Order: sequence, then C-alpha cells, then structure tokens
Amino acid sequence: MTHELSGIERFQDPGLPEHHHRKSDTDAIAANRAERQVAILFLLSAIGTIGTIASYIFIDTKKFIYLPILGDTNAAQLALGVGLAASLFFIGIAAVHWAKTLMPDEEVIAERHEFRSSDEDRAEFVSTVKERGAAAGLGRRSLIKRSMGVALGLIGLSPLVLLRDLGPLPKNQLSTTDWAAGVRLVTDPGGRPIMPADLEVGSVAQVLPELPQGTERTLENIGKDAVLLIRIRPEEFNLNAERLSWTYNGIIAFSKICSHMGCAVALYEQQTKHLLCPCHQSTFDVTRAAKVIFGPAARPLPQLAIEVDSQGYLVAKQAFTEPVGPSFWERNSA
Repeated sequence: MTHELSGIERFQDPGLPEHHHRKSDTDAIAANRAERQVAILFLLSAIGTIGTIASYIFIDTKKFIYLPILGDTNAAQLALGVGLAASLFFIGIAAVHWAKTLMPDEEVIAERHEFRSSDEDRAEFVSTVKERGAAAGLGRRSLIKRSMGVALGLIGLSPLVLLRDLGPLPKNQLSTTDWAAGVRLVTDPGGRPIMPADLEVGSVAQVLPELPQGTERTLENIGKDAVLLIRIRPEEFNLNAERLSWTYNGIIAFSKICSHMGCAVALYEQQTKHLLCPCHQSTFDVTRAAKVIFGPAARPLPQLAIEVDSQGYLVAKQAFTEPVGPSFWERNSA
C-alpha cells in the first residue's frame, strides 16, 4: 500500500542560515572608513571623466606614441578609451562597494500575494521604499552624496562633448563645397588637371577641385568635394536640355557622396551605365542624371556642370546647385 505525502511533508522550509553582521554594521569606525572608500571611488570616476573630456579637446589626433605591446598608438584614442573606461569602472565599483558595506543588510521573508495588492499594501510599499531609501544612508552620509553627485554629473558630460563628432554645427556644411565656376578638375591622387582626351569611353575617374596655391586640402573637404567623372557615348544620354548642357562630349560628373547615408559611391558597371553604392546597394543610372533605380536613396546624385577652359582643361561651369550628401527631412528629395 502506497502512502501519499502531503505537500508540507515533501517540501520542508530549510530555513535561512545564521545571519552574520558586517563589521560596518557594528563598528562606526569601519563604517566611516567604508564611506571614505566609496567617496574616493566616485572621485576617481570623476577624474576619469575629466581626463576623457580633456584628451578629446587638447590631444592632437595626429599624435602617436610608442607602446611596447601595442606599437605605434594614437594618443588621443588611447586617452579617450582609458579615461572613459576609468570613469565607468570606478563609478560601478563605488556603487557595489556602497551596497556591500553600507546599505541595510537585513533578511526579510515576504509571503507571496496573489494578483493585485490591496491599497493598504501598496501604500505601505511606497512608505517602505521611502524609509529604506533613507536608511541606505544617502541622506545622512553627505560625503557619499556629494562625491556621487560629482561623478554622475561629470560622466553625463562625456557623451555631450562627443556629440561634436556627429557633424559640424550649427549649420549643414555639406551645403557648400570648394567647387565654383572656372575651378579645374584635378586627379585624385596626383592633383593633375584633366583634359577630355584623358578619359576614354567607359572610363571613370575620381577628381577634386583645384585649390589655390598654398591652400591646404583637409580630410573634410576631400570627403565632400569628391566627384566621379564618367565618359560614355553622347548619344547614350537620356537628359533634358539643361542637364545635357552640363556635360562635355559624353563626360558627366556626379558627387561621390551617396544621397542615402553618405557612403562613397565607388562601383561603376560599364555595361549598364550604373553607379552602385556598396553600403546599401542604392543604384543610380548615369544616362539619366544619376536617377535612383534601386535601393533606399531618396534622390539622384548631385550633378556638377562642367566645360573646358581656354587651355582645354575640364573645369566646373558652376558650383553644385544643391547640397551634396544624404537627404534629410528638411531637404527637398524630389
């Protein structure tokens, strides 16, 4: 004959092990020592944040230092990484140390309740949270409160400072380039002026505007000034009269910056006369003024009007008539 065990007989509450108080619970000196340790950790986090911001502002991005393990290392990137890692690491260690040494260490058994708690229980919960928050020591431990405030306040500045890298402020610098009427097209790299005879039918070349003597070309300018020069047979164009006048003997020029997300449009299919952006596969038809025929791009690549100067070199007839680069909600994408 089998004997059915009741739930109580099968599952006995093992109870809790004997609770041992921490030293900081019973010794005021130990508690004060722990408070100072937490404050020091918060301050180390603040120092790391200040170092991150300072390295971003003051260290030249072109400066490299030699490290035995890493070799030549970009000093700015190394300082940014170390500073940000220190600020996050120490603020986390401070929070953990505070919780393990100073926050209340009491064991409470709470009976499981079904569904929604009563209004009385909910009100009691709010009261308990407020009471326990006060017992955590934030109110009476002013040293921790002040040091935590400094650490948390400074660490919030890091992403605000780094937002500068999202783009130039306060205006869209892609609205202007170095292209203007009469500016020669030069090879990139090389900087050699180009004649129409330098391009064969089916060829493509990346060009930049020729800058005045002594003017330094920056990386920002290279990115937004880059133009693709393509030559096809003139009869293959399917353009209106204005756009056709922007070409020269089958040579047509477009901004290299994709109108979707700003990637470099670098692939040209000679047979189909299509330009392809490798990032998201936006495809542009060269014969129809870089009209979008596939992909997420919202508008054609801006076309640069070209002609030849008195010496037979290709030059810009005028600046771009629209901003180069990605389409935004405030920009006409028609």
